[in-house]
Amino acid sequence: LLQMLEFFYQIGHNWGVAIILLSVAIYLILFPLSIKQLRSMKQMQELQPKIEELRKTYKDNPQRLNKEIMELYRRHKINPLGGCLPVLLQIPVFFALYQVLIRSVALKGAKFFWIQDLSLPDKIISLPGTYPLIGNSINILPILMSVSMFFQQKLSSATQMSSSSEQQKMMLILFPIIFVFIFYNMPAGLVLYWLVNNILMLVQQVRMNRIKKTETVS
Repeated sequence: LLQMLEFFYQIGHNWGVAIILLSVAIYLILFPLSIKQLRSMKQMQELQPKIEELRKTYKDNPQRLNKEIMELYRRHKINPLGGCLPVLLQIPVFFALYQVLIRSVALKGAKFFWIQDLSLPDKIISLPGTYPLIGNSINILPILMSVSMFFQQKLSSATQMSSSSEQQKMMLILFPIIFVFIFYNMPAGLVLYWLVNNILMLVQQVRMNRIKKTETVS
């Protein structure tokens, strides 16, 4: 991974640009799986009304409910776990990049826009004291990443007014907030990598939604 970063550094002459190019390259490598993930999520979203009907019909029989839901997925050729694969494949890259950022001498003090050191959190404002979860600084990148996650989930979430959709609405807000605090004190380069990946996924989701609307109209 460090060799790939060094290659992209020769192109962009900046470590921040190198991390962005790395994120784009890995996104393109995983692009076929990402497309399958988005299609699977869209198909599951379209099946939500039928799943809600099954929940009402078999609310007192959980085993039968699970069986009927799996049968519904089988008939529509949907793998409910298929959407997890691209994320799982990103995890080794995530941890490897973390090690590169904290161990590589070349990245110590590497600047990118307002970021003074890509191997440290992107502190933009120092606070007068130390506070729980956020420490003593305001970091922008984790907040931007959280916003991108919010819109990414919003595009992929179901819109039915039901108990399950209420849970989705809760997770729509809660999940990005949790990730803000998980990533808040991570190296800025790592958060930058994840932010770029989120933006690329978001753009692809918007594109697929527009194609779907066009097909529906025609």
